[in-house]
Amino acid sequence: MSRVALQAEKLNHHPEWFNAYNKVQITLTTHDCGGLSKRDIKMAKFIDKILLSV
Repeated sequence: MSRVALQAEKLNHHPEWFNAYNKVQITLTTHDCGGLSKRDIKMAKFIDKILLSV
């Protein structure tokens, strides 16, 4: 979560987080455009990259 939070701050992106026990749910959406943006896709790829390295 820390790595994703640091990247989100770097990209000025503010995803919704839900963290309970051993599960984390992250919702990526850009309210300004009413859906997904290039920034959301960039964050998703970063998160996938982290998950593959665990």
